[in-house]
Amino acid sequence: MSNEFIPAVTPPDPHPEDALAFAFKKDQLLTRLQDEQAQIPTLGELAGLTDADQHYLGVCPQHGHCYALELTEETEAPTGLAFHGLRDIAPKLGPTLFGIGGRAVQIVAWGQTHRYCGRCGTENVHAENERAQTCPSCGLMCFPRLSPAIIVRIERGDQILLARNHRFPTGLYSVLAGFVEPGETLEECVVREVREEVGIDVEDIRYFASQPWPFPNSLMLGFTARHKSGEIEVDNNELAEADWYRPNELPNLPLPLSIARRLIDDYLKKHGVL
Repeated sequence: MSNEFIPAVTPPDPHPEDALAFAFKKDQLLTRLQDEQAQIPTLGELAGLTDADQHYLGVCPQHGHCYALELTEETEAPTGLAFHGLRDIAPKLGPTLFGIGGRAVQIVAWGQTHRYCGRCGTENVHAENERAQTCPSCGLMCFPRLSPAIIVRIERGDQILLARNHRFPTGLYSVLAGFVEPGETLEECVVREVREEVGIDVEDIRYFASQPWPFPNSLMLGFTARHKSGEIEVDNNELAEADWYRPNELPNLPLPLSIARRLIDDYLKKHGVL
């Protein structure tokens, strides 16, 4: 998304009515579904929602100015619009709008959980020149929270390790992932998470790519690795099952927009399947 979106904090004055408004009620995005596509309403269309808290996001060359709106739980969807989970409509948004929507939902969630100063309890205000909430009483600043997590593709010969988390829909498998702990390097996190979840050791850990993943506020750091030793022993607290798969026998896979799918598709290209 970096080549298609220019982030910014200071909004234009006045706010352009044709700017896209990524309006969320909790984690539900207000959209218009038409011809198998999800359309984002404009600020002008949502002008009646006067109680919405606004965060300016920046400019998309293709779509213009973009805002995140935090709607109250009592907000009703205007005629022709409806609330949908961002993940549910990701394919209908496409990569650019999904990326901006992911940025928006994280900023909205941050605004909801940092409305008041954590030190003195005063209601915060938006900082003018940076993405921060500022306490007008004691001056404490808070910034959006990001949770770094690794996601890793593990290969053994021509096989790939895929697992099904308890939270996944039935039949859906993906590569392993987990959150980075304090004091831990990314490579150490890869080794620990793999050992904890499936009981094997890996080597040749290499960086692949990264992706913001707004469910709820992760920064996914993708890696590849090779099996070093050990047999799969599934941690039943984390996973329902895990196994090795060859290129032509893969189960159901994650969304194409996800870095998990990019890691798997890259594996398939290496083996001439894609």
